[in-house]
Amino acid sequence: MRADMSNWLIARLSIFLYLFVFAYAVEESVFTKASNDSLLWGAYRPNLYFGIRPRLPKSLMTGLLWARVEDFQSVQNNFRYTCEQHEGMAGYGWDSYDPRLGGTQTIKDAGNGIDITTDFVKFPDRGSNGGSWGAKIKGTLRQDSPPDTKTTVVFSLGLEGFGSLEIESIEGEEEEIGYTGDVSFKGQTTNLGEFNILVTEGKGDHPNHPFQGKRLDPLDHTRIHSLQVPDAAIWQAKNVMFTSMKTTVDQYIELFGQENMPPPYQTYRISNQPGHGNMHLVQKTFEGSFEFDVVYSQGSAKVKASELPKQIDAVNKEISSRYAKIHKPAAPFTRTMQETFSKSLLSNLIGGIGYFNGDQMIDRSYAEEYEEANEGFWEETAAARARNAQQLEGPYELFTSIPSRPFFPRGFLWDEGFHLIPIVDWDIELTLQIVKSWFNTIDDDGWIPREQILGPEARSKVPQEFQVQYPHYANPPTLFFILDMLLEKSTLSWIPNSHPFISSGEQIHSYLSELYPLLKRQYYWFRKTQRGDIKTYDRTAFSQKEAYRWRGSTKTHLLTSGLDDYPRAPTPHPGELHVDLISWMGMMTKTMRKIAATLKLSDDEAEYESLSTAIERNIADLHWDKEQKTYCDATVDEYEESVHVCHKGYISIFPFMLGLIPHDDEKLKFTLDLIADEDELWSNYGIRSLSKKDEFYGTAENYWRSPVWMNMNYLIVKELYNIALSKGPYANKAKTMYIALRKNVVNTVFDSWKETGFAWEQYNPETGKGQRTQHFTGWTSLIVKIMSMPDLEGGTAGAKGDQKQEPIKDEL
Repeated sequence: MRADMSNWLIARLSIFLYLFVFAYAVEESVFTKASNDSLLWGAYRPNLYFGIRPRLPKSLMTGLLWARVEDFQSVQNNFRYTCEQHEGMAGYGWDSYDPRLGGTQTIKDAGNGIDITTDFVKFPDRGSNGGSWGAKIKGTLRQDSPPDTKTTVVFSLGLEGFGSLEIESIEGEEEEIGYTGDVSFKGQTTNLGEFNILVTEGKGDHPNHPFQGKRLDPLDHTRIHSLQVPDAAIWQAKNVMFTSMKTTVDQYIELFGQENMPPPYQTYRISNQPGHGNMHLVQKTFEGSFEFDVVYSQGSAKVKASELPKQIDAVNKEISSRYAKIHKPAAPFTRTMQETFSKSLLSNLIGGIGYFNGDQMIDRSYAEEYEEANEGFWEETAAARARNAQQLEGPYELFTSIPSRPFFPRGFLWDEGFHLIPIVDWDIELTLQIVKSWFNTIDDDGWIPREQILGPEARSKVPQEFQVQYPHYANPPTLFFILDMLLEKSTLSWIPNSHPFISSGEQIHSYLSELYPLLKRQYYWFRKTQRGDIKTYDRTAFSQKEAYRWRGSTKTHLLTSGLDDYPRAPTPHPGELHVDLISWMGMMTKTMRKIAATLKLSDDEAEYESLSTAIERNIADLHWDKEQKTYCDATVDEYEESVHVCHKGYISIFPFMLGLIPHDDEKLKFTLDLIADEDELWSNYGIRSLSKKDEFYGTAENYWRSPVWMNMNYLIVKELYNIALSKGPYANKAKTMYIALRKNVVNTVFDSWKETGFAWEQYNPETGKGQRTQHFTGWTSLIVKIMSMPDLEGGTAGAKGDQKQEPIKDEL
């Protein structure tokens, strides 16, 4: 399996050239320059509380830092820059956001006694290369804060790569102690051209308190520190800032002694050294509430700070109008607070879209142990990983949304398909660009890294043992959800103007045609690398080929499945078969068949049709347990006999969630009974990940061993709805379950959001409380879709056929 170096280099060069041509073709034929310009700038540093950058490597990056400066101990602990969990926030996030327009974010910083509002808006018609933009940064004291609360704010400007960035002009008197008035920078790069950045003087009072009868450096002056740092330090603005502040601190220590220092608001000031450099820090210190503006003007097109309020108002009105048309909640979720909640979830999902660039750790040793062919393979693979054969590859770039700004600020393959479900309704063309970006990271075999940790900034958030990606590891192919939704939209001859830059299904058709070779490559990579063994263990099945096993098992985890600690076979075995994976393959195959049919590829369509039939038959033959009346994994016992491993929970209902059980099949009845049973999966807060009766319920790490997850609950709600509208024998039961479950999961997330200010990674099945990762506005934002689904409580569904709603196809 290991290729010699020359063959490897040739292969890598071939795929690089192919991807370059592919990316260029899609860029030219589908994505217009106007669209790319409208998406060039954005809050594409979602790991920061506020960070604007273009969707370009080695370019301009900005960031906002602030802290309350009342006592020395709290300053260093409470200096905000990167989003962090549990650091005294009462909630934060975008109230409204669209990457083409901008939006408004509110940061409720209880720990610092101030609420920060960041308005970001674009001026697309001002200049070329993405146009111009502006940001209004406003601090409002919280109700319990003293009126003389002191806050220091630092705005960072950093330029990676080639180009220039320097002070252009300073209003007011230029002094060693700082400057009054506005500050203007001028810069230039190849991709952005010439630009100007204005930081206004702003509004607000400043501390003016003598120390030991002396007036020190006046705090109504803006300080600027310009310096040249390595590119690797540009993203570390907080460290650079503290280094600069140390100069001032040391000066005061020399003047007054360490035990008799001036107050923190006077001491924590950057060194005032304006000039040339690739990094510039701009500091202001306020007493009470404040505001100031940052305005980026491209070329000769100057934007005035006075234009921002009108543009902010227009952007927020436009976003509210589009939200009401596309994602307005249906009954019974029509209260104003519920609409605010839904809009916030959607805005934070979209506001989590980021641009990432850099190298990543990949182990391409193709070690023999990675075949996982022997019993005890998990120990062999652990030894192979310990040889540390990984190397840095890249640079790669990725345009993607993220699961969580504070904890998972990077791309995750199986999360992304769920993220895009609400986004594709909001902006088809934006979705196309994100899907394209993911497939542009595919290698020559068809593998896409399941977790994209690009560059040192991304790696700083990930423990070293989880940084390496392995080309034999798969991940649930959820992007095929989106391809299926795009197929529905491609049948339309006209698309409403709520979708910018996409006017007809023909454009989607063209996109799918150009993407298809990479889809096919990944599909067959799955079939080759994740295949399971039927023949060796004399298993009886319709097809002797269609069985699948995730690679990457250990005795306690199967990370590649996405359901990390969900109970599997007690001892991993090369003869294991995984019901969730064969279900994913069934969904993937059905989607490939639809794409081939749309593209009129008749031979491919016929092949996928045959494979789809074989997979669906084998799901029943290999995984249905007649005694337990549920779907189960399979493994091999000590007698080399195939046996089922049954742990009722999400794994058991994958064929149901992915729409692979016919609506008149008796297996559907037993599956619905399992879901609806309060002693098994049903809870008042959503469907549990594991049955209450299971011996592993709530044990050990308890990650996927009881909690309620909203991505799985979305799939359940969606399929219940489709069954409810069918004429099958289980329609009425599905309708009743749909009505109740839809209410339960929405109320769970809404109530926790009201209480804590955050959406959460998962929810406790006994209390409904949010838990684990805070500000998890990735797939938990699927609640937006659930809220906008039809209310069936007032109508009938099922065999009578008098229900007016259509099955869910994620219509425009």
